[in-house]
Amino acid sequence: MTEQQTTGATAIRSELVRLPAKPGIYRMLNGKGEVLYVGKAKNLKKRVHAYTRPERQSLRIRRMIAETHGLEFVTTHTEAEALLLEANLIKRHRPRYNILLRDDKSFPSILIARDHLFPQVLKHRGARTRKGDYFGPFASAWAVNEALSFLQRAFLLRSCPDAVFANRRRPCLLHQIKRCSAPCVGRVTEAEYARQVDDAKAVLAGRSREIQDKLAGQMQEASDRTDFEAAAELRDRLRALAQVQAKARVHLSVAAEADVIAAHQAGGQTCIEVFFFRAGANWGDRAYFPAHGREDEAPAVLEAFLGQFYAAHPPPRLILLSHRLPHRALVAEALALRAGHKVEVETPARGEKRAAVEHALANAREALTRKLAENASQQKLLGAMAATFGLDAPPARIEVYDNSHTRGTAAGGAMIVAGPEGFVKGAYRKFNIKSEDLAPGDDYAMMREVLSRRFSRALKEDPDRASGQWPDLVLLDGGAGQLSAASQVLADLGLGDIALAAIAKGPDRNAGRERIFMPGREPFRLEPRDPVLYFIERLRDEAHRFAIGAHRARRGKALTRSALDEIPGIGARRKRALLHHFGAAEVVSRAGLADLERVPGVSRAIARRIYAWFHPEG
Repeated sequence: MTEQQTTGATAIRSELVRLPAKPGIYRMLNGKGEVLYVGKAKNLKKRVHAYTRPERQSLRIRRMIAETHGLEFVTTHTEAEALLLEANLIKRHRPRYNILLRDDKSFPSILIARDHLFPQVLKHRGARTRKGDYFGPFASAWAVNEALSFLQRAFLLRSCPDAVFANRRRPCLLHQIKRCSAPCVGRVTEAEYARQVDDAKAVLAGRSREIQDKLAGQMQEASDRTDFEAAAELRDRLRALAQVQAKARVHLSVAAEADVIAAHQAGGQTCIEVFFFRAGANWGDRAYFPAHGREDEAPAVLEAFLGQFYAAHPPPRLILLSHRLPHRALVAEALALRAGHKVEVETPARGEKRAAVEHALANAREALTRKLAENASQQKLLGAMAATFGLDAPPARIEVYDNSHTRGTAAGGAMIVAGPEGFVKGAYRKFNIKSEDLAPGDDYAMMREVLSRRFSRALKEDPDRASGQWPDLVLLDGGAGQLSAASQVLADLGLGDIALAAIAKGPDRNAGRERIFMPGREPFRLEPRDPVLYFIERLRDEAHRFAIGAHRARRGKALTRSALDEIPGIGARRKRALLHHFGAAEVVSRAGLADLERVPGVSRAIARRIYAWFHPEG
């Protein structure tokens, strides 16, 4: 046991007297108060006591103990509540020693609203606050868009916003191509539209055969009474429904609502594949690659994944898993608390359920194989980068900097980060240039400010460079001037050991003819087909894209402001009325008192205030 581990174990031991023998969660903290690890326990005192014996822990946990200076805890009524709280805290703090779900983006759903006489059907993400019926989740925007297209073809439901609906005077293009029944202009009655909505809900709930039979009967009745136009319309709707049924790939008839989740491990990494089955049909799948220690086995990774995954998504009634969980009953109880209904967690051994799990497992295996191949290629590329730039080892973190401005206005800098797993978008940073004495368009001064702020903060927060947030290589978009400015900044901060290079565009800004500038070396070019050159161009282009996006957002925000924003008592509504009436703030500034009083919503007193603001001498 190392000296640091002994110190950490002593710090933990000193906290034991405060811990009750109750369920709850604990947070291990480092010397800065940052959360290193979040854990749950049925008995807090007993669980935390185990950390006082580092030699019995895994290598990852021994490292955590070595960094621990203190802990915090919260008691709960039950262990299931502790599990839910643990998942929420892990998502909030993202402790480096927990198993982490890195991609927790929301999934789209279909919403059939119930706050209008003629309900709108639309794609929905986020909190379900609008009154209506939600169907999902779908694994991708593409899947939900395809389902929406089907609903429009089969049931002619409107997708336009309520404001557009209220102002229609003639049917839109969607009605012309038979994607909407045009309730906005009275082409369908409220009762008939309601029946179409009910049919759509029935299909999304898994009763598509029932609706097919119903539409077939209606088509036959229309044909019998020689209403061939209505029969043809019903025929088209039946075809749309049949096409969707053919694509639905119904795999799970034994459960109307289930998630099938499989984990595959190789090369110290885990891929978790999630398939969504709703109404007996496969609504798509997604692969996840949680961050964890090499010693963590698939059941433990899967259990941690479930807690974090369902902290953001509503659990279905059935979850089928590839591995038996260490605490299956506890997980099921916690998910039932979150969902508000019973949740079954099974690891099937045979039958249709097992076949679905095996299918998910095969997809997880293929996805992880692809990722490992990509990582191997990336590692080879980073090794070539080390050789090109004279580094001792392949860089684990590359930072690329670029500036952007419009004739000196809305100036800003940007930093992107790349590493063994590609672009690390969560580490990207924007810098608004703050120097008031900076000459408009002075790229060198902008670069100096950006790098000074970035590395001054790094020195303050992590002087020992122990956090992994220090770059092994810094690339600049520019030439010798940018390199000189950056070198001076790093030298002034005592950081002359950081590898630094500037990438200058080729003649006529031609890609493939870039020159590379480095301190103490003559400028050089790489061969046009060199993979390192392609990689550098990708890095530079990503930095440029990010910098331009940040600049445009800032410039757009500035353009929405006007002289009217400075006038006391002029809020958004009056500003909108003034701009609508006069067309521009400059015209408002020249308007007479009588003209101002004619603006809707502007009283005589307000008009005088506006006039006085622009004519203080009068």
